[in-house]
Amino acid sequence: MPYPLRLEYPGAVYHLTVRTNRAEPVFAEPEAVAHFFEELGAACTKTGWRVHAYCALPDHAHLVVETLHPNLVTGMKWWLGTFTHRYNRRRGLRGHLFAGRYRAVPVAPATAYFRDACLHVLLSPARLGLLATDQPLAAYPAGSLATVLGLPSACPPWLVVDRLLAACGWQTDSEAHRRAWAEALEALRQQPEPPHWRALRRGWAFGDAAFRRALLDQMRAQTGRGRARSAAPHPAREELGRALLAEELERRGWTLEELARRRKGDPEKVRIAQRLRRETTLSLRWVAEVLHMGSPFTLRNALQAAARSSPVTDHPTSPRPAPAAFPAARRRRHAKPTAPTPAGPEEPPPRLVAPADEAFNVTWD
Repeated sequence: MPYPLRLEYPGAVYHLTVRTNRAEPVFAEPEAVAHFFEELGAACTKTGWRVHAYCALPDHAHLVVETLHPNLVTGMKWWLGTFTHRYNRRRGLRGHLFAGRYRAVPVAPATAYFRDACLHVLLSPARLGLLATDQPLAAYPAGSLATVLGLPSACPPWLVVDRLLAACGWQTDSEAHRRAWAEALEALRQQPEPPHWRALRRGWAFGDAAFRRALLDQMRAQTGRGRARSAAPHPAREELGRALLAEELERRGWTLEELARRRKGDPEKVRIAQRLRRETTLSLRWVAEVLHMGSPFTLRNALQAAARSSPVTDHPTSPRPAPAAFPAARRRRHAKPTAPTPAGPEEPPPRLVAPADEAFNVTWD
């Protein structure tokens, strides 16, 4: 099955999660953490990325990255590949360092969603119990919070905190402001995690309905007919299916009640099902349930009957042209074996070197 699509567009903000292979504690070593973010800085220089928050936990890392150009895949390939190669070379190892694909959840540019994505990263050491109750968040060394609260002027050029500070209404231009920011984060640490933050771990997008609709339009453009199809994350597939269903109902002037009232094999229902199956990767069971068409087998039979009654004419059935004759050089290899001919007088083999009194003229059988 193809991997889900990577949605890339200028100015995109992503919540990235990178996990190590077999949950190995790669980032428990300070040296590995330093090299990891050193390579991240090089990747930002090459791609123009902006990092708003980061945190390396023992077996995975969280980041909030803004890509000014649609180059997420290119940058991640270089960053993770370079770090893996150098990590293995320093330790005499071989093989994969990271498990599967990294997670890249698009984040809405709205202030609230961007702020929550960054706070999710900064609070992750406390949420996972990597800090004692009396330890402040800034005591965790492998995160961007310690750098910002310690000495903001020493932040690397690829770490941008102004947008996060503006979203939270905080400032770091003085010691008093930095202390107030740290106290506000400690207060958030004591509160339970908001339910909508789960979309950063298991969802396909982090934003409002308008933001998800815009992403769905991009998915539909990338997975249209005539292009390589790739399965989108499951919640996105369902949302796309509901959007297509709403279009079809509006075109017919139907309501959901009218859809449920009509019989299972209604021809219009079958046409809607054909579009859902053609333009999405939703299962027969999902389509049958949402269209009130009974079991998946009933829907399958209806689709097959519709295909037989109105076959697709994009590829008309015509007799296949006769295959072109093989070139002379290949003809003998594909020729059928023939009966052996009676043995005659043995002929001398052809001479490959001409006598001195003859012109050099060799003919190959």
